[in-house]
Amino acid sequence: MRLLVKTFLQKPELAAVLLLVLLIVLFQVLSNGIFLSAANLRGVLGLLPEMALVAVGVTLLMICGEFDLSVGSVFALMPMSMAVLMAQGWPFLPSVLVGLMLCAAIGFANGWLTIRFAIPSFITTLGMLFMARSLTVVISGGFPPRLDLERIPEHLFVAFVGPGELIRASFLWFLGLALVVSLLLSRTNFGNWVRATGGFLPAANAMGIPTARVKIACFMICSLLAGFAGMIQVLRVGSPLPSMGEGMELAAVAAAVIGGTVLTGGIGSILGGIIGAVLIRVIDNGLVLSRVDSNWFKFAIGALTILAVVGNAWLRKRGRAMKVEG
Repeated sequence: MRLLVKTFLQKPELAAVLLLVLLIVLFQVLSNGIFLSAANLRGVLGLLPEMALVAVGVTLLMICGEFDLSVGSVFALMPMSMAVLMAQGWPFLPSVLVGLMLCAAIGFANGWLTIRFAIPSFITTLGMLFMARSLTVVISGGFPPRLDLERIPEHLFVAFVGPGELIRASFLWFLGLALVVSLLLSRTNFGNWVRATGGFLPAANAMGIPTARVKIACFMICSLLAGFAGMIQVLRVGSPLPSMGEGMELAAVAAAVIGGTVLTGGIGSILGGIIGAVLIRVIDNGLVLSRVDSNWFKFAIGALTILAVVGNAWLRKRGRAMKVEG
């Protein structure tokens, strides 16, 4: 029994699950049973993949010991570039591939500049945030192009699927990509290199781990997931906007922290980042259904983030101090 308690204390994502369950019960009561209705769950799960995919990438990068504040701008830039190319007559698939290549290039630039010039990634990606957002506005020409939905296989990305049409196809994309990244982190040498690089960089270098390439790869994965998530949102709403994704980077960092990812790197899980994203969506939706002033949403997320950092540190300390025997 003590071993189970010790394991629980050292896995903060489990504490986040417990908090998630408590919030679901609370909002179910406050909303008079509406929260868990099929119609409401369809709305929650329909929007979740767009933020959760960004949170998955940010979580991976934070475990590697770096930050990316440009994901919100990349979230807007990728679908805008795709829409502009399609407006010029390009087919859907080549437009998507060019957009994803642009995301990969931004991720590579973020990683290379951070490592080559020993700049804190906070500063590098803050600069990229402004550059990518400005580029999004410039290529839109001030008038966001409308997508020709007849040329887009919407059913592959945003159509409702499954029993009762409870989820969108985007949710399946999210589950598949999250599973791939999770397995990459937990079942491969690359995942071990990511944790070692984020945990203690000098030791990782001493062991011969190609830390520079590991970090650049994580930056690229983070940008690709952000761009893909932005594409999903645009396919859902039907048109890109230059303002899309504003504040997304901070929400993604909050999701990772709430899910137990340590700011200094080396510790965290993809599952934790996903749970954090679900918590944010649950709070957002639950406050609305409970008729609480929506202005309290950011307050709740901020308070939860601070409590998560303090609580996770305390849980780990208690878990390490607990003796299994006796």
